[in-house]
Amino acid sequence: MAVKRSIFEEVGAAEAPADRAAQPGAIDRGRRGARRGIRAWLIVIFVLVAAMIAVGGLTRLTDSGLSITEWRPVTGAVPPMSEADWQAEFDKYKQIDQWQIQNRWMELADFKAIYWWEWSHRQLGRLIGLVWALGFFGFLLARRIPKGWTGKLIIPGALGGLQGAIGWWMVASGVTQGQGMTSVASYRLATHLGLAFVILGLIAWYVFQLGREERDLMQARRGREAKQFSLATGLMHFAFLQILLGALVAGIDAGRSYTDWPLMGGQVIPPKPFMIEPLWKNFFENPGLVQFIHRVSGYLLLIFGVVVWLRGRRSAHAATRLAFNAAFAALLVQVALGIVTVLYAAPVHAALTHQLVAVLVWVLIIRARFLSQYPIPRSIREG
Repeated sequence: MAVKRSIFEEVGAAEAPADRAAQPGAIDRGRRGARRGIRAWLIVIFVLVAAMIAVGGLTRLTDSGLSITEWRPVTGAVPPMSEADWQAEFDKYKQIDQWQIQNRWMELADFKAIYWWEWSHRQLGRLIGLVWALGFFGFLLARRIPKGWTGKLIIPGALGGLQGAIGWWMVASGVTQGQGMTSVASYRLATHLGLAFVILGLIAWYVFQLGREERDLMQARRGREAKQFSLATGLMHFAFLQILLGALVAGIDAGRSYTDWPLMGGQVIPPKPFMIEPLWKNFFENPGLVQFIHRVSGYLLLIFGVVVWLRGRRSAHAATRLAFNAAFAALLVQVALGIVTVLYAAPVHAALTHQLVAVLVWVLIIRARFLSQYPIPRSIREG
């Protein structure tokens, strides 16, 4: 006998088994993995890389980078353990041009001070590599890496290994005998610092992505604000160029060559901008010209930053507008710090703060770019 049904009863409801009921989050099933854990791990690496940049800056500002004259990736982790070991390291340092020309006044105690800075810098690099390896292979063996992320997570580790090799390539340029070199080559320093910022930017992008579920990112992509994204991308590239130019300034202490502002030596273009032969070397080794280029690039970056900020304020999403406001505010602070650093002849605390704020500007620009690509939609109530 047929059972009477309510006209409001959904057809097939009684026959549908419980395991066939609609399940939310189908897009993320099978690809979620340990998103929160991996995100936390990447944040730790990000902090360590930022600390590495700070320690590297102090190493350069204290002229400590050439105190260790050999590249020993494994055995170099152990510092000198006896006075004989210390004396042996000091004797190696005495063979290079920096000691012969610049630091002949040093005693063993003075050498120890600069040695510890460079050793700490290299040790921090080893720690970053260890944290990456333990995290990556731990998540890999536990099969907790989200689908499509294994290759992505290899990239920071590979770039970190490359960074170590570039670090020695940089140091090797100053570990010379009879060539008159008392510091590392500025363009190699720029390469080393530039790659550090690439690693930071990549990790930051991953952290932003892992902070939201895959389905949320797919939905947000539909509301992508192409113009803001394009401008933020341009600002990111321009900021990266300015970071490289800043490294060139730091590499030859060009920030201390002219300490007046807005003029340089009482004129717009510094005296003798092309005094070095051949001509191209002036763009890397002439302190006046290198600082002048860094200044002009900073002015242009600020002007472009205003354009990007004004466009970003027109975003339909409150979080995106706030991101552009934050990036522009950090840029203003960085410009002011740059001027202060010049006026006071690049003291250690000002120069280091200037470098660390560059990290903040870099990350905030990338965040504004990310939210232009994956905006956070407003709720109906907010609308």
